[in-house]
Order: sequence, then C-alpha cells, then structure tokens
Amino acid sequence: MKILISDAFDPSLPDKLSKYGEVTDDKGQLADADVVLIRSKTKCTKEYIDSAPKLKMILRGGVGLDNVDREYAKEKGIIVSNTAEASAIAVAELAFALMLSMPNNILPGDASMKQGEWKKKELKRSELYGKTLGLLGVGNIGTEVAKRAKAFGMNVLAYDPYLKSHEYAELVGSLDDIIAKSDFLSLHMPLTDETKGMVNKDLIAKMKDGVYILNTGRGKCVVEEDVAEALKSGKIKGYATDVWYSDPPESTPLTSAPNTVCTPHIGASTKENLLRIGEVIDRLIGEYVKGK
Repeated sequence: MKILISDAFDPSLPDKLSKYGEVTDDKGQLADADVVLIRSKTKCTKEYIDSAPKLKMILRGGVGLDNVDREYAKEKGIIVSNTAEASAIAVAELAFALMLSMPNNILPGDASMKQGEWKKKELKRSELYGKTLGLLGVGNIGTEVAKRAKAFGMNVLAYDPYLKSHEYAELVGSLDDIIAKSDFLSLHMPLTDETKGMVNKDLIAKMKDGVYILNTGRGKCVVEEDVAEALKSGKIKGYATDVWYSDPPESTPLTSAPNTVCTPHIGASTKENLLRIGEVIDRLIGEYVKGK
C-alpha cells in the first residue's frame, strides 16, 4: 500500500502509518497512491481522482468534505471519510475565543493601547452571561461550543433539522425562530446546496439588531457582501470568521468592514488536534486493511 500525504499533518504521522506500507509526501506519486491524506488545500476533483487510478481511500484531516467530489469518488468505489470527531475541541475553543473577543472589545483595546491611546471610557463591554446563543448546526463542534456556553451561563438554542433532541441545547423548530431570539449566532453547518449563502440580506433582516455572528463552519454559507453591509449599518454588531470563500481569500469585503475579527482558517490547527487527527487516520486505515 502506498499512502500519499498531500497536505500538512503532524510530523509524527509518516512513522505512525509506515506499518501499512510506503508513506510519501511526493505529490508526483499520486498515480501510484492507494490512500491520499488531505486537509483543505488539496482539491479532489474528478480530474484529480482520474489521475489516481489505484486510489481506494481519500481521508480528510478535518471536518468539511466540500473539497472532494464525493459522488464521483463513490462511482469509482473510493472510500471518502473525514476525522470530524478529532477537531471538535480545537474548533470549539477558537469559536468561543472569537465570541469572547467581540463584546469585550479585545482587539480595539489592544490596538489603541499600542497606539498610545487610553480608551477606558470609549470601549464598552457586554457580558455573555444571560445572553442567548443560537447554534446553526449542533454536531460535534456545535456540541462542544454548547458545553462551554452553558458554563458561561448562556441560554443555548440550536437549529438542526437532523436532530430530535440535544443534551446541551434547546432545539428550535425553525431558522426564523432561532435567529429572532439569538444575541449571538454561531455557524457550524456543512456546505451544501441548502446552506450555501444561507446567511444573506433577507435572513439578516430577521435577526436581532446588534447581533454578533461567528463562523467557524464554511465561508460560503454566508454572503460576504451582505454581511459587510449589515456591519456598516450596525444591524450586525460584530462578525468573527475563520473561514473564507477560498484559502486564502482572493478578495473579500470583510477585512475592510467595521467590527470584524478575522483569522486564517486556523480552527483545526492545534498541535493536540493534529495528533488526534493522526490517531483517527491510523484507525480508519487499520479498519480498511482488516476489512480488506
């Protein structure tokens, strides 16, 4: 078996996987690869898959699989899987850090101090305690965010049409209902035909005035131009995002919009998570080998 590591993983992974066969990071060997390990950078298009005639598995270190043509892979008999459970804590901690940063004016406070200013009176804070957090999607990551929000004394609601109950959040029956009640909205949706562009000017108009939004899910679930306009008008009080239309974004109105916090898709990039991802990949390949 030949395993191609196409994107960045923990340095210990090649040794961990060597028991299954040859492990390489030489992308020129794609044609001979039985297994390809990717993150968000590699795009497994139809053309990519066709250039790997021996391919049996595509394993995505992370959550989203929108960079894989899953239908075509299925036609070719290729197993596609991710490591969703591994990344939950890392992404949830970043989501919560983003949520804390906005109402506490941490970035403006830091910037003003470094410019020699003292904005003690100008920079007002608000608390998370007692506020309502609406989770759009409450899978592995959303659940970890809900746990942390409960610890901060927040009222936690969730909209997820695939669930009937949840241990840490009160499920709300409709999207309109949850956005009308939420002081903070946290996006944890996969990118699908239903979720693409879901957060647009029409949905924003139904939100509370002064809502805070954070997105550690998928960049294309929001219409960036609509979010930027709502930030300028004050309808949205703050928007924090770790995800973009592309990595890196070719152009985006969000980096010049007011009251934004922007990070370069680092949600899954903790050293602890990279180790967990490696453990899940090891298990998935091991299960495949035993099944084979």
